[in-house]
Amino acid sequence: MDTQRVLDIFKEITTVPRGSGDETRITEWLTKWGKSRSLDVKVDGIGNVCITREAAKGKENVPTVVLQAHQDMVCEKNEGVAHDFLKDSIKYVEEDGWLIAKDTTLGADDGIGIAAALALLESDEPTGKIEAVFTISEETGMDGAEYMKDGFFTGRILINLDSEDEGQLFIGCAGGVNTEVRIGFVPEPVCSDLVPVTVTVGGGLGGHSGDDINKERMNAVQQMARFLYAEFDRGFQLIDIDGGGKHNAIARECKAVIAVPSPASLKRRAAKFSAELREEFHNSDPGVFCTCSAAAVRKRAADYVNTLGLLTSLYTCPHGVQAMSQDIPGLVQTSTNLASVHRNGNRFEIVTSQRSSSVAECRNIASRVRANFEAVGASVRHVNEYPGWNPNPDSPILARCVESYRRLFNREPEVKAIHAGLECGLFLKKFPGLDMISFGPTLRCVHAPGEKLELASLPKFVDLLNDVVCNLK
Repeated sequence: MDTQRVLDIFKEITTVPRGSGDETRITEWLTKWGKSRSLDVKVDGIGNVCITREAAKGKENVPTVVLQAHQDMVCEKNEGVAHDFLKDSIKYVEEDGWLIAKDTTLGADDGIGIAAALALLESDEPTGKIEAVFTISEETGMDGAEYMKDGFFTGRILINLDSEDEGQLFIGCAGGVNTEVRIGFVPEPVCSDLVPVTVTVGGGLGGHSGDDINKERMNAVQQMARFLYAEFDRGFQLIDIDGGGKHNAIARECKAVIAVPSPASLKRRAAKFSAELREEFHNSDPGVFCTCSAAAVRKRAADYVNTLGLLTSLYTCPHGVQAMSQDIPGLVQTSTNLASVHRNGNRFEIVTSQRSSSVAECRNIASRVRANFEAVGASVRHVNEYPGWNPNPDSPILARCVESYRRLFNREPEVKAIHAGLECGLFLKKFPGLDMISFGPTLRCVHAPGEKLELASLPKFVDLLNDVVCNLK
């Protein structure tokens, strides 16, 4: 398997729209790809794809290996960027040793995993039987893994290709749940003596709510709530609020339209708050800001009581790392992400997500988030709960990967658990007895514009995968 071929396949994948819930075209692309190479292809009822390459001569008794990646990508872009994820190819550049999409997500999570699996399937390397399994909607609810039926794949060794640090072998991950909130309000006319203004808190780096939650990056939704809560006694009406995006991304920007008595005074206080933000986040998010600009009003404002309830609950909502592991140094055990807030008609909708290596701790922090919002009369529900993956240090595939890594690169790999959620937890729950590991090349800024793939890490990832699969016995 050739590294350049992996990169070429990935670049082809970037031309196929494949946001979560919109995987039809990548499913069709994968199906066509497999059939054009005379490989066995099957697609289940929800869109999971399995492409099978039979064992080479003399390798019939080698255990079947499952290479697993997910079809969908997180679709995020910078404000004002004219990119349509439903039809446009991803625009990327090679710069300073990275393949980077500057204004959107790149989709290397997990397009590079798909590309590596496909490159191995089409290679001339003699291997045992390979089943390449590509799931749908991993980023929004792990639906592909959740609804996959027994028998879709047969292998008992699974290599997940959805990790983001070369040189690290992952044997465990966090479980999680999303908590969704609705706060209704009574629409009221905007007072004639108030002036509509758009307040923007932005410039955050955002990032993956699992991998990056310990980097103490600004959460734009919570900082907007902080600013507006401090302004509330001065008298304003909340007309609109729109912040954050995906449940598994840290909110980079939030906008609110408010009607105020004095735009000039508000602008001065926003400038002061902007300076405070830059001081607080000068290392993690050096470009943060808070600005005010004129706004055109098309909607009625929310009533006083429910505006106060919204701002109070957003301001006090837990966000960030809640506990570190007592067993694995440096591993986040439990966290929660205040992901987004939007106005939808006559209600505000809020999405949060909780993760933990402990089921009890995950449910506890989800309950705390629930209590925080229910205290102001909100409607709250927990959705898309998924299990974690408990590490097995005696895993045979782990031993095989460690041996291979040492031999190839003359150094020890790191064996770790990850705070992000992987589909491995669901696979193990549904198909007990799987022997699993996860590894990949180095990615940064995942789930945010500026997502990038370190090109120097790609050959090591490819060589390790090739060596492990080709030398299984």
